[in-house]
Amino acid sequence: MTPTHNQTTLGILFMLGFCIFAPMMDALAKATPHEVPIPQVLAARFSIQVVLLYPVALFLGRALSLSLRDMGLHLARAAALLAATGCFFTALRFMPIADAISIFFVEPFILTLLGALFLGEPIGWRRVAAAAVGFCGALLVIRPSFSDLGPVALLPLGTAFLFAIYMLMTRSMSQRVDPIVLQAHTALAATTMILPPLLILDGSGSAYFDPVWPEGRAVWTLLGLGFIATISHLMLTKALRLAPAGVIAPLQYLEIVGATVIGFLAFGDFPTPLTWVGIAIIVASGLYIIHRERQLEREVNDPPPPV
Repeated sequence: MTPTHNQTTLGILFMLGFCIFAPMMDALAKATPHEVPIPQVLAARFSIQVVLLYPVALFLGRALSLSLRDMGLHLARAAALLAATGCFFTALRFMPIADAISIFFVEPFILTLLGALFLGEPIGWRRVAAAAVGFCGALLVIRPSFSDLGPVALLPLGTAFLFAIYMLMTRSMSQRVDPIVLQAHTALAATTMILPPLLILDGSGSAYFDPVWPEGRAVWTLLGLGFIATISHLMLTKALRLAPAGVIAPLQYLEIVGATVIGFLAFGDFPTPLTWVGIAIIVASGLYIIHRERQLEREVNDPPPPV
């Protein structure tokens, strides 16, 4: 069914909401005190999503109807998202939000290349060239951070790769699973993966896995993180259901604007001129890939002229 004008407009508004809320989620992760280990931050993020979404999924009546194949896909999808989020939240403890998100936006290039490799999706030299240029832009953002931080600056690249795998699985599953049910199952699977190590290593003294009892600011950042993560991803899902992907995808780059504003207001971070050059290259390359995909889609869908 072709979306109506009103649906498309509403989808755009949901996408703009996502671009505002997603950097707020990242800011809350960054603001969480460092004594709270990253796995505990992840547990809060996904368990709160379970509490908020699973009752709705149960109400819809399809939350428990899982085939073995879908169960395996949910677990694999959750593992990819859990690892991607862990990489990104770790990077945020050392990097400005805008820098980390800018590097992450090589994800569309990786997704394009993985789709060609594993799904046999056609890819021409123009999109390969745009992906290569986009990676060069990412290197401009990474280079100064790498000089200061070392390998930590590469974590957003790991996030991009893992999230591209997550998106490949989402493509096939979203066609047959309700979005709320899909997110509820993913959150539940991620929670069941991250909680056992925290429980087993409680009191071990491990700096990375030994959980702490959250106090003061940590209570509010963890609660806010879980709530805003749920809201932002529901907005993204709703946007993609209401408006064509070709309309929505370019708007996601506004997330860099939101990240820059929130990073500056909350942490006093502002991208350097070289970082802005890298961001511009990444955005331009990504928009070109989106343009090519829309162009090719029109060529496939438009009937040939009468002979």
